[in-house]
Order: sequence, then structure tokens, then C-alpha cells
Amino acid sequence: MSYEPNAKRYEQAQFRRCGRSGIVLPPVSLGLWQNFGGDDVFEIGRAVIRRAFDRGVTHFDLANNYGPPYGSAEENFGEILRKDFRGLRNELLISSKAGWDMWPGPYGIGGSRKYLLASLDESLQRMGLDYVDIFYSHRPSMDVPLEETMGALAHAVRQGKALYVGISSYSPERTREAARILKSEGVPLLIHQPSYSMLNRWIEHELLDTLDELGVGCIAFSPLAQGLLTNKYLHGVPENSRAKAEGSFPKDFLNEENLKRVRALHEIAKERGQTLAQMAIAWALRDQRVTSALIGARNVEQLDNSLDAVQKLHFTSAELHEIDRHAQDGAIDLWKEAREGTN
Repeated sequence: MSYEPNAKRYEQAQFRRCGRSGIVLPPVSLGLWQNFGGDDVFEIGRAVIRRAFDRGVTHFDLANNYGPPYGSAEENFGEILRKDFRGLRNELLISSKAGWDMWPGPYGIGGSRKYLLASLDESLQRMGLDYVDIFYSHRPSMDVPLEETMGALAHAVRQGKALYVGISSYSPERTREAARILKSEGVPLLIHQPSYSMLNRWIEHELLDTLDELGVGCIAFSPLAQGLLTNKYLHGVPENSRAKAEGSFPKDFLNEENLKRVRALHEIAKERGQTLAQMAIAWALRDQRVTSALIGARNVEQLDNSLDAVQKLHFTSAELHEIDRHAQDGAIDLWKEAREGTN
């Protein structure tokens, strides 16, 4: 069935300035980390992307190894672009990343020039694109000189294969150094993509101040703590959940301390007239330095629920105080070791 975009998609759409750049992002962006790979139902993912665009979501975030299997999220996204978004490319902001493992051997992971630029070429081929809007170093690589990694990103811009560059899961100190190197290459650092949620608040300690000072945007991934900050686990572990499947959701996340926090936060959300997921997204956006919250969606219903978070972004000081009592570190930061160079 042919797709006709909603003609009124921008009438209610909101956007936030990305640092001090000329780019704005929707407050909620759609990530294709889960649910869009070759093992998933293509038409469900297609319906989610159509619905997101119809509701004013212009930013779609991918990476080379999203799937499973690796590369299949980009392949599926490329097919959806060809089927549904011909002539709409200039309305979309598409990002991809490289840094985690992609293919066997020493050149299929990390921050080397060889890996990053080869990976970008493959990502463009899979999606059928001439360029991505943002290309990220997906994680810091302590065994590669930062000059080499940032030099590769700058080269991608000079080649015309990326319009902007970003970094993900970098510490404040390494972020500062990355921005300095990029500036010396004549390429600004546009954006940082850190993990951030009510149970993983590491960016508040120094990173947000650093990004604000540098004029760099921030797009927070995993604002729902990989599904922990939803109604899903209030009464146990559902059969079809990521926790059952394990993989990127270790079962020890669901310890009694975390579940107690989640239940308390759920009660606050109910008082606000929101679902827990909606409040978690709104909370991540309460600081204007956070440009966008990056969500996933299993289906259209889940997407709509998350996008409705923007209808109530305001918090009273009393609500924030009450949330702070329960929004504490839950030892769920899977990316801490990479950030600190201990993995």
C-alpha cells in the first residue's frame, strides 16, 4: 500500500536546537537498535517509521551493527526509504555509527581510520544513501589515538559522506579533547549520545556542563532504561520481554531495589496523568541541554505512547523532589566500562 505522509505533520511538531549549531532535533527521536532487524517483522517496523514521521519525528538513528543480524536494521531502513520516502530525504535527519564489533578480525571494531571509513561506506550502501546527516564514533577506543578517530570523522565530512559528526559514550574529558581535535580539522562536534535515565544519571555530574560550554548537543539514549522504566516489569518478567531473552538486558537489572524504585516512580507518573514511560522521557528532557530523547518502539502503539510524553514536559519542584528520592543509580550503565577504558 502506498504511503502518503500526513500533510499536517509539522503543525504540532516541536524542535530543539542542537547545541549552538544550525540543526534542530525533535524532542523524541526514533532509534533502530532493537525491533528493526532481519529477525523482526518488516511491516511492523515500516509502520512504526511511517507513524513516527507522520507525528513530526524527523530524526532516525542507526548503527552499523543494529539488527540482528548485524547490518539488517540499515538494510530494512534503506528498503523503507526506497518504498515510502522517495522525495522526502531532505526532510529526514539520518545518523549511523561505528565503533562496536561489526565483522571478524582486528579491523572490524574500534576507532581506527580503516574501520570507521570502511564501515561508513557499507552503511551508506545498505541504506542506499549518498550521505548520512550524522556519523558517530560509537564508543571511545583507548587503544587508538583520538587524533586518528577524530581525523576519520573529519575526513568523512570532507568526502561529503557525512554532514555532521558526533560521539557516543565519551567521558567529559575525552569529549573536550575530541571537540578540540575536530575544531583543528575545521569540523565542529555537533552532538554527544550518552546513556541517560532516571536510573543512570552519570551525565549530570560533568558531561552536561561540558557540552553546554562547548555548544554541543546531547541526545540521550535508553531513557527508559531498556524497558525497565515502563509498566512492563511492575508485576514480574513477561515472556516476550528483553529480560527473558537476556542479551543486552542482564537479569540482575531486575533486582528488588530497582523494582522498588520503578514501582515508586510509577505511582508518581500516575499522579501526573502519565504512563511511567512518558514520565521517564519527559524527565530526561526537563533539562534544556538535552536536545532529544532517543527511544525504540516495538509497535505503533508503543511508539504513540512514548511520543505522547511531549504533551506534558513540565514538572513542579515538588514532583522533581519526589522523583529524586527514587531516581537513583541502579547499576544499569552497560557503557561505563567502555567510557572509562576498562573493557
